[in-house]
Amino acid sequence: MQMKKFELKSMVRPNIWELKPYSSARDEFTGNEGIFLDANENPFGERNRYPDPHQRELKKALSSRNNIPFENIFIGNGSDEVIDLVYRVFCEPSEDSVIICPPTYGMYEVSGNINNVNLIRIPLNDEFELNTELILSESAKCIFICSPNNPTGNNLKNIEKILDQFNGIVVVDEAYIDFSDSEGFISAINKYPNLIVMQTFSKAWAMAKARVGVAYAHKDIIALMDNTKPPYNVSGFNQQEALNALSEPEIFEERVDIILEQRNLLVKELSNLSFVKHIYPSDANFLLVKMNDAGDVYNYLVMNKVVVRNRDSVVPGCIRITVGSPEENAQLIEVLQNY
Repeated sequence: MQMKKFELKSMVRPNIWELKPYSSARDEFTGNEGIFLDANENPFGERNRYPDPHQRELKKALSSRNNIPFENIFIGNGSDEVIDLVYRVFCEPSEDSVIICPPTYGMYEVSGNINNVNLIRIPLNDEFELNTELILSESAKCIFICSPNNPTGNNLKNIEKILDQFNGIVVVDEAYIDFSDSEGFISAINKYPNLIVMQTFSKAWAMAKARVGVAYAHKDIIALMDNTKPPYNVSGFNQQEALNALSEPEIFEERVDIILEQRNLLVKELSNLSFVKHIYPSDANFLLVKMNDAGDVYNYLVMNKVVVRNRDSVVPGCIRITVGSPEENAQLIEVLQNY
């Protein structure tokens, strides 16, 4: 199959394509030594200097880890900043459309509404897979695909077909990819110039408080996102925390292994409960569980100081349980056994 022709300029909002980005003091001088009288910073204190606005050291570390060129990496203030930038770079408010595939991560819809973009909702099918043909029959600027998907937990199929045939930007959100056997799509960014892959330090890297999100894409898309973002969008503290985490891969691997082991244990224990109807297969660090009287079970857990997520509004009869520490999971099961 011959791949579609992709022209980035035709996808981008004209004002963004022509945008002259803000030039900060740290854009004009990038050294670390000298007397800095250029950025109107306070000369006193230990936190007085602005952070690197382009997160160079963090990008270098990610480039080395993932074998992805520096210029193909964007660092955001959480993945939510990346989502918002996709709308701002590519979608004209009140004119353009974006496809989302519920049940999925809610910020795609919230950010779309904030940016006044028309949302085309094409639900996942009964197996929680993409309705591929229906997606390809629609005309839209972008599509957001979460894989492994939140809240269903499964890797989605047919993403390659979407990339081959969809005439717009394809955003693949891989927030949970480290808990999956899938290799993911960051290695495909050179093959697909319309692909943006999102990842995050919030999940497997255990850094949700730091708010560090990552996007991988063709260097021209990354440049547009860099031009559009605010200056100094990721704090120096958070950049350093991400660098510290990357410097200890053995801790990362150990924690992921524990979570995967505990995920399997939770499946086994939950299956023994009479009110559990179905546990959906998961490639993430959570389980979507269908229960009799899910709302009552949720309220019972909260009363016993065990907080899960009631997903009945998006997947009827279901709660979502994050895989906790061994001690937390044991307490969860003990409380549920007394329901």
